[in-house]
Amino acid sequence: MEGIDWQGMLIGDEPPIFLLEIVIRTIIIYGYTLALLRWLGSRAIGQLSTVEFLLVIALGSAVGDAMFYPDVPLLHCLLVVTIVVVANKLIDLGIARSKTIEHVIDGKPEQAVRDGVICKSFLNSSSLGTSELFQQLRENGIRQLGEVEHAIVEADGVLTVFETARARAGLPILPPWEIERPIEVDLKATDGGPLSCMQCGHTSSDHRPVRCPHCDHDRWTQAAFPIER
Repeated sequence: MEGIDWQGMLIGDEPPIFLLEIVIRTIIIYGYTLALLRWLGSRAIGQLSTVEFLLVIALGSAVGDAMFYPDVPLLHCLLVVTIVVVANKLIDLGIARSKTIEHVIDGKPEQAVRDGVICKSFLNSSSLGTSELFQQLRENGIRQLGEVEHAIVEADGVLTVFETARARAGLPILPPWEIERPIEVDLKATDGGPLSCMQCGHTSSDHRPVRCPHCDHDRWTQAAFPIER
């Protein structure tokens, strides 16, 4: 019965200089993956921060390979794990000491809705699509945008919603537009009632608006009135 190949298990057959290559490989892959996750956006990560999400992926891959594949030396695995943990700790320290680093790594909150109207900066961003925004608003009990005073996409991708004390008429988001899309109003035929822009939710009492003064959109629908609670 052959004995355990301790040298092969711990070090492998590669020359010692290969350990330096592992360090370089790990740093490059870690940095590149971190950049991709930041570009992807926090909403794809959920409740974990970007760094925590990357830590889970990196440690899971490094530890799992060494456990299952006999051709992966343990020393190589331990080196990768050490580099990832040290990098994570350095990033955490940087985030704690610098707002700039915090914003680069974790992102910044973004205002999505203000006083019942979707912000122009949000319409041009890629943090959430309007259908995803409407979904999260419905999950917070919102039926139409006039009920919202502020809605903010936090750095972790969670939508924080503040309802207005006095709800006004606004763009209906219930039922979901994928089920029943609001009917576009023919401005020549409408006979009254406030109208809401179908892009940003700006609501006008002018029965003959041509283009939205907020986003320059030209499609309108009948605004939904608040429900007494």
